[in-house]
Amino acid sequence: LNSIMSSAEGTNTQETGTFAPVDHSHAQDYTHPLSIEQYREKAHQMVDFIADYYASMDTIQPVRSSVEPGYLAEALPVTAPKDPQTFDEVMADVTKHIMPGMTHWQSPHFFAYFSANSSYPGMLADMLCTAFNVIGFSWINSPACTELETITLDWLGKAMGLDDTFLSTGGGGGVIQGTASEATTVALLAARCKALGGDITGQTLSKITVYASDQAHSSVQKACRVAGVPLENFRCIPTSAATGFSMDVCALEEAIKRDIDNGFTPACIVATSGTTSSCAFDDIDAVGDV
Repeated sequence: LNSIMSSAEGTNTQETGTFAPVDHSHAQDYTHPLSIEQYREKAHQMVDFIADYYASMDTIQPVRSSVEPGYLAEALPVTAPKDPQTFDEVMADVTKHIMPGMTHWQSPHFFAYFSANSSYPGMLADMLCTAFNVIGFSWINSPACTELETITLDWLGKAMGLDDTFLSTGGGGGVIQGTASEATTVALLAARCKALGGDITGQTLSKITVYASDQAHSSVQKACRVAGVPLENFRCIPTSAATGFSMDVCALEEAIKRDIDNGFTPACIVATSGTTSSCAFDDIDAVGDV
């Protein structure tokens, strides 16, 4: 508290409990780089730039960037500029230096990894979220943020046909994560807690097992590392082209039985709907039955 008060008000003199004044004459008033009206003008220009980009998306070639590694370092300064550039200068740099290095994920001709995931409503919503910029780590920080997240995830659970126990009204509920990898990690941490309760030690962690197909995303094994599950306890269940690279449910059941017989505690099965490498779909119902 003393250090906070010292920086905010002056130097605390412990003998008297008073604060010596701080000389602020050297400080400069912060000037926002854009006024409200300038922001309004530049925001319109940015929307026009984005709209023009999407309007030409079908004809942009090549879809995959053809630049060489390290190209951008040759185009930009070695150190950060002392003074800011104007909006027009920044956009000129975007056109000259950034666009050539873009692989256009939103192009209808882009077929790698997974499908394009931007939309005009989504981009408008991003503008609003960025403007509000609330941090919803507790209800009081922004009740609307917390409650909207709860409600919309209940909508999602109902749309997926999940049991009521997965909904906030049934003792469950969800939280939006930043990436699929984060979601996998959170799910695995929850499974670890369910399997071990509060008894989480190196010894107990060495006895839990996790299962996923050989087509599952690498984030599953990374989540094991984060959760403290030894990678040797990760069971990679085989697939084959004959089944569309879907998880072999019989092999899964055999692996679980073998682990139980050997004193392990099965904690989590990760089933995938559309793997990154082969777009394989595991039989969720059959995996659930196991």
